[in-house]
Amino acid sequence: MIASSITSTELSKIIASALADERMKRHREELSAPHPEEEKDIARRSAAQYLRIHQGQNMWGFDYDDSLDDALIEEAIAHVLGLGKLQPLLEDPEISDIHVRGNCPVWVKMRSGERIQHAPIVQSDAELIELVRRIATRMGHREQRFDPAHPELNLQMPDGSRLFATMEISSRPSMVIRRHRFDYSSLGELVSQKMMTPTTAQFLAASVRARYNIVITGGTGTGKTTLLRALINEIPRAERIVTIEDAFEIGIEHFETAHPDHDSLQARPANTEGLGEVKMADLVRMALRMDPDRVIVGEVRGAEAFSMLLAMTQGNNGSMCTIHADRARTVFPKLLAYVSLAELSLPPEAVYSLISTAVHLVVHIQIVEGVRQITSIHEVVDTDGQSIASNEIFSQNSQHPDFVGIRSETAAQLELHGFSRPREMSWQL
Repeated sequence: MIASSITSTELSKIIASALADERMKRHREELSAPHPEEEKDIARRSAAQYLRIHQGQNMWGFDYDDSLDDALIEEAIAHVLGLGKLQPLLEDPEISDIHVRGNCPVWVKMRSGERIQHAPIVQSDAELIELVRRIATRMGHREQRFDPAHPELNLQMPDGSRLFATMEISSRPSMVIRRHRFDYSSLGELVSQKMMTPTTAQFLAASVRARYNIVITGGTGTGKTTLLRALINEIPRAERIVTIEDAFEIGIEHFETAHPDHDSLQARPANTEGLGEVKMADLVRMALRMDPDRVIVGEVRGAEAFSMLLAMTQGNNGSMCTIHADRARTVFPKLLAYVSLAELSLPPEAVYSLISTAVHLVVHIQIVEGVRQITSIHEVVDTDGQSIASNEIFSQNSQHPDFVGIRSETAAQLELHGFSRPREMSWQL
């Protein structure tokens, strides 16, 4: 084989294979993934080596000049390392979500909440499947297949964005990229974004310092993780935090200075041989052995709810989590359902008793006229065995002053941590 017979597509496969091998090697050796410039160097070396081996001599017996292959190598590198028309969307800081379905027009969601249609980024369904595979090869930290036998792919991109793709089980190949901003998030910033009032921010900050266990509820895209990140940044610097997530989204490592003593754990699906799965419930149990001051669960949606509630009642006060729910009161039956997935055969009365002991506050977020806002805060009071008794201490639509209904015991604790509220409607349990 001579160089002129080697195509860019063939060389691209060689480069992709070399990059995948390098990533797997670094992962096994617990080294960081290669940076973009390192990837380009690896690509050039592997491509040049392949050409030297296979180009041989031309028909007159003269060696080829390596410089003649530069254009071919660069074309192959652009095919493997570049993401084509997807790249400009990923580089736009105002885009928060990208929705791709086959070669249809692409829809993006802006950080302002506006949805905009863009031109297709691929010419065919097959090209989208190949793009997803290329992203998985380049950006995945372990072996991940995307084919009819494995029709879904879930991975974290280098910038922290989450990619989820499907094929075969969907009418067209589909790819959704949800981008997360890991700016230093604070309650003050969320006040400026109109998610909450200054009084609400003061209340939440004092609640974190008072080590109350907080559950954040809301629908998809309402800002649960954003609020969770801001609450974490109210935790004193000296405390040890362990975060648990199905997919890394909190990004506590992005504010290392504020929280130098932390560990981040992530669930892991089984490999292609069906081995190596680590569930969220397993991670919660592991976290309790890591000497945490607080345990933070990115999103509770399964059997890990039981371990999380136990953590909240076993000396890890000040722990937090998020749950998908349409309103604050819905979280209690959802927690009951999640605990039942742990197959412990606990009666509902016992589970509700555990919930009433473990959870102190429920904060609900909604999108109101395009703006993410805290619309309700409940203080958990007690249980009657069949349900949870909670007191709505903040409602966006209430005619009463905020937080006047806090129990006297809670009000006294919060006052020690910098929050004072009107006293005329406080009540004693």
